[in-house]
Amino acid sequence: AAMQRFLGPLLCLWALRLPAGRGVAARGLDVASYRERVRAMFYHAYEHYLESAFPYDELRPLTCDGQDTWGSFSLTLIDALDTLLILGNVSEFQRVVNVLQEGVDFDIDVNASVFETNIRVVGGLLSAHLLSRKAGLEVEAGWPCSGPLLRMAEEAARKLLPAFQTPTGMPYGTVNLLHGVNPGETPVTCTAGIGTFIVEFATLSHLTGDPVFEDVARKALKALWKNRSDIGLVGNHIDVITAKWVAQDAGIGAGVDSYFEYLVKGAILLQDKELMSMFLEYNKAIKNYTKFDDWYLWVQMYKGTVSMPVFQSLEAYWPGLQSLIGDVDNAMRTFLNYYTVWKQFGGLPEFYNIPQGYTVDKREGYPLRPELIESAMYLYRATRDPTLLELGRDAVESIEKISKVDCGFATIKDLRDHRLDNRMESFFLAETIKYLYLLFDPDSFIHNDGSDFDVVVTPYGECVLNAGGYIFNTEAHPIDPAALHCCRKRREEQWEVEDLMREFYSRKKTKKFTLKRAPDRGEGENAKDPEDASSEKAGEKRNSKKSSHSLLSCPSQSFNSKLAVLGQVFLDNT
Repeated sequence: AAMQRFLGPLLCLWALRLPAGRGVAARGLDVASYRERVRAMFYHAYEHYLESAFPYDELRPLTCDGQDTWGSFSLTLIDALDTLLILGNVSEFQRVVNVLQEGVDFDIDVNASVFETNIRVVGGLLSAHLLSRKAGLEVEAGWPCSGPLLRMAEEAARKLLPAFQTPTGMPYGTVNLLHGVNPGETPVTCTAGIGTFIVEFATLSHLTGDPVFEDVARKALKALWKNRSDIGLVGNHIDVITAKWVAQDAGIGAGVDSYFEYLVKGAILLQDKELMSMFLEYNKAIKNYTKFDDWYLWVQMYKGTVSMPVFQSLEAYWPGLQSLIGDVDNAMRTFLNYYTVWKQFGGLPEFYNIPQGYTVDKREGYPLRPELIESAMYLYRATRDPTLLELGRDAVESIEKISKVDCGFATIKDLRDHRLDNRMESFFLAETIKYLYLLFDPDSFIHNDGSDFDVVVTPYGECVLNAGGYIFNTEAHPIDPAALHCCRKRREEQWEVEDLMREFYSRKKTKKFTLKRAPDRGEGENAKDPEDASSEKAGEKRNSKKSSHSLLSCPSQSFNSKLAVLGQVFLDNT
């Protein structure tokens, strides 16, 4: 009964929509003006990336050049693609799609983060694929069950599959895109790096008809669930071969965060009671052991004793997640705690010592993360509380004042003295700008209440798309949940229908019909197009400057050197 109570309103819950365009002025705040300022921020960063950094992954705004970070995919371009459409720039969306088709090559000798490649590349391509028709692209017959961006997403995801070939089903953190998992690869992976695949991989399985992606994502989720502690908590890093926890800190922040996020979003996307039940059990344990006065601390996963009384900026997604399960009152109280930290520093430091009310040594930076803005966007849709718009205002003012430089926006190395670092992560355009813009744009198609939709014809019948209820992956790439039902007739079901038809006509002694089975993926019209000369040339150009290793391998800084390892909070060398 409790599950029915949650799951009923859950399926379209995050929208909690009020009529679009309804009074959004907050205490004199000019929403339209701030929306246009956010648009200008996007183009200041985007145009300098194109001018100074493309085809590298990221812009280095202090030196006006580029660098590869997560695998050398022109990552900022992929991450920014759906933001372009949300800002209404259809022509640039179309141009970038063509650039990506010609220039991105996944058959390269690069060690890439499995987690980051999934959320940024696979997620970005899937979102762009599902938005292609809205962006005015001429889609091929069979869309959304086929298309060039879908094939790119599938190719990228297949490069990640070798990482899941472990005794536990939990993936390695890094994979070589050409050779698979390196023989000496560490088996230690962060929890989020294991449990953050179901949104992208299930979408891919439903669109392509290949269940392997959803299967491996579910197996990884269930492996983490199986290895939770007796008090219902999971740690931060685990050995994917032995299933032994290496870092035993339990919390809602870095290294764990998007695991919880994907249990909720996977439940909504797939209407899956089991995933929601898992999250609700975790939620009880989190409230029992980590929650203090609407803050969430880090505790030892087996004992529940506090190991680190800090708030991390990555935890600021939690109020938004609470809103998705209808826990709006608790979400607002926690959000307001986090907002006080923003007001204190003009941003969220990576670590904030709650008892001392100040930053943690060597964790004073703010890399322009989106999480607090993300929560504000969700909560504003649910409550229309003007305080949430004020956070958006403060974010625009702070980022422009502190972070803006001639060539873009720079990571804030230290919020105390506003020193900058020479990096602009791709999530600034994928998430931070997007959530800010959506906070100030009540009429966006993303906020559609279902009154407007498109009907498309697929090989499996008519399909309704773009009716709203978009599910954002953890990189803020919106997935249309209705699309998962456009291609859902499995090939086996189609064959069963054909067999029944044969039997029917045979019994009626009518003339025989020969019904051809649908070609397998990779055959016929769904076969991958051979690379043309321009694609090969683009690939050669990009390969000439690729680094052989990604700089990072987990969704945040390595927690082996930051969090408690077997009870020790910080290592001496940090």
